[in-house]
Amino acid sequence: MLDQKIYSLVAVYETGGFSSAAKKLSITQPAVSQHIKLLEEELNVKIFTRYNGNITLTRQGEKILKCAKKMLGLEKLLMQDLTDSKTMMDHITVGVTHTAESNAITEALAKFCAENNGIRMKIITSSAANLYNLLKLYEIDMAVVEDQILDSSLEYIPLDTDYLCLAVSPNHPFAKKELVTLEALKKEKMILRLPNSSTRTLFNSHLESKNMTIDEFNVILEVDNVATIKDLIRRDLGVSILPKSACLDEISKGKIVIVPIKNLSMTRKINIVYLKDFSSTEIPSAILKSYKEVTSKK
Repeated sequence: MLDQKIYSLVAVYETGGFSSAAKKLSITQPAVSQHIKLLEEELNVKIFTRYNGNITLTRQGEKILKCAKKMLGLEKLLMQDLTDSKTMMDHITVGVTHTAESNAITEALAKFCAENNGIRMKIITSSAANLYNLLKLYEIDMAVVEDQILDSSLEYIPLDTDYLCLAVSPNHPFAKKELVTLEALKKEKMILRLPNSSTRTLFNSHLESKNMTIDEFNVILEVDNVATIKDLIRRDLGVSILPKSACLDEISKGKIVIVPIKNLSMTRKINIVYLKDFSSTEIPSAILKSYKEVTSKK
């Protein structure tokens, strides 16, 4: 439905070359080159620079690509909506952070789908920053994130309040303590989330408020997957800073013990976020209801 030049632009960027883009689109390489040339002439800008066989987006090219990807997202959304109107079925894509994936939200989403026969849901997992990007490109319908950004095009529904805590094995000496100091924590082997995660960012910011840095701690391993971190904690291979919500099941089964850190209150809000032009605004509210029903039983 869109101009073929848009498909060529995105394909060149995603594949890293004109020949590979042509192969992906099943057209000739000269056709792809012509599409980009015409697009540059129409917009009177240079989209790509070429050096030593490599291509790079110009500053203007980055803006054009962002718009092109949004156009593709809207086209995909339209086609799905048209299909849904024929089948009487709604397809929803929800993005969740790696932390949210490990707490009650996935169970709440499954409960929502089980109780609504006309809904088919796809869940993808990524960082909060990338989920916001996918949301703005119309590649997902909503997201569950642990932070908020200032953007007038977004709508938020508060889902829960969570806090970070020290997670240890039941066999660890800290498991018997009511509080642990940061000085004591410095002596422990720590397994943490990656630096770009919201969990790690919040921990770092609170350390900075105490005039400390993460470099003062013995971080032996950085892992993106929360489930992997919890498994390593259970094996007593280290301790970690994790959201309480991500450890509820292990806490109830006595597999992990959470311990507060003295003078460190790391609270944060969990939100459902969606674009204000999202047409099915009743769905986020229904998901919130399912989440409350799930968490009330834990």
